[in-house]
Amino acid sequence: MTSLSSVNTPEPTIATKSSIPSSSDMEYYYRSMYPFKEIFEWLNHSEVPSKDMTNRELAMAFRSGAYKRYNSFSSIAEFKSTIEKSNPDRFEIGAIYNKPPKERDSILKSELKPLEKELIFDIDMDDYDLFRTCCSGAMVCDKCWKFISLAIQVINICLEEDFGFKDYIWVFSGRRGAHCWISDKRARILNDLQRRNILDYVNVVRDRKYDKRLALRRPYHPHLVRSVELLKSHFVEIILEEQDPWQDDKNAFETLLTGLHDKVLIDALRKYWTENPGRSSKQKWNDIDAIATNDVKINNNKQRNDFMTRLRECKEDVVLATLYPKLDVEVTKQTIHLLKAPFCIHPATGNVCVPIFKDFTPMAAPKLIDLQNEMEKNLSKVESTSLQPYIQYFHAFVEQVISHNSSGVKREFEEVD
Repeated sequence: MTSLSSVNTPEPTIATKSSIPSSSDMEYYYRSMYPFKEIFEWLNHSEVPSKDMTNRELAMAFRSGAYKRYNSFSSIAEFKSTIEKSNPDRFEIGAIYNKPPKERDSILKSELKPLEKELIFDIDMDDYDLFRTCCSGAMVCDKCWKFISLAIQVINICLEEDFGFKDYIWVFSGRRGAHCWISDKRARILNDLQRRNILDYVNVVRDRKYDKRLALRRPYHPHLVRSVELLKSHFVEIILEEQDPWQDDKNAFETLLTGLHDKVLIDALRKYWTENPGRSSKQKWNDIDAIATNDVKINNNKQRNDFMTRLRECKEDVVLATLYPKLDVEVTKQTIHLLKAPFCIHPATGNVCVPIFKDFTPMAAPKLIDLQNEMEKNLSKVESTSLQPYIQYFHAFVEQVISHNSSGVKREFEEVD
């Protein structure tokens, strides 16, 4: 689990020319450092090769822009040698089919059917751009990474308490996002409709548009009650204090006032902030209750109570709109969707796409250029590099997946002769 502890002087991650891996850098990484055995056994769900891996599609993307799909491998040795020889920019993981995908050209296309794949969630920093002020574009620092850390907490609780999933792992995208791979058998065998249903359940904030309020149905679903309580405990620190997006009056008019329910209140706040420009986000947030209490005339106590109840609900919706995770729909909804494998190198940053655990931030992610230097100093021993703790963490996860896979939901492959 990532930590939400603050860092005093966060430095944004910026890709430099020297950190961008060359073809020879990648060749060295695949030959000497990439954990092929752990990745193979994770996707295979066993230490002995099975159809979970031999019928699994892997795709390779190259620097030239070429993209080669429908690769499949029958052993760790074949997997490693092919990736080393091909030396792709990255490779991606797809579905398990009823036949080996590499046989696609020798059978009818209609005979190759996807059967299962991990359930995957993808969250990206750009979905918070309306409310993060510390960085912009592709840059990420410890402050804005808290958006991702908090999103991970919200989704983890949902996975465990609402769906009972246990075998999941978060992986850094290499630049400014995170991917959740859920390997429970019950998750892997979901069909596309079931995946979309889970997506609909989790993906509450589908768009952070500022021109209208979230207006979620009341009473909140228990998942939202639980989520808003978690998010509220971080809202002051992350939004009101660190990011302070509403000190900009124009931004406050467009993204905060639109979340409120009463025109009289909105007009009074707009007038007050125009006359008192540059008030901080925390001051503006407190202004809402103060002006609602003192400046909005309401005839009787019942109407006053109803008004304040609706205002509280609006402010809870604002908390969700700013902090609740928004998922990439395409990544989750289809079994056949491919996604970059863990431990690949991000081509623009040189970062390793490592598992997320403990106090991870993007600044802590190993860079290939640093790993090469560490290998030179440590007699080419991966065990002595900064990559090793992430490999160990992933190895423990793979052992858990294999253990749970040996006893659980069973699935029979559909055979097509």
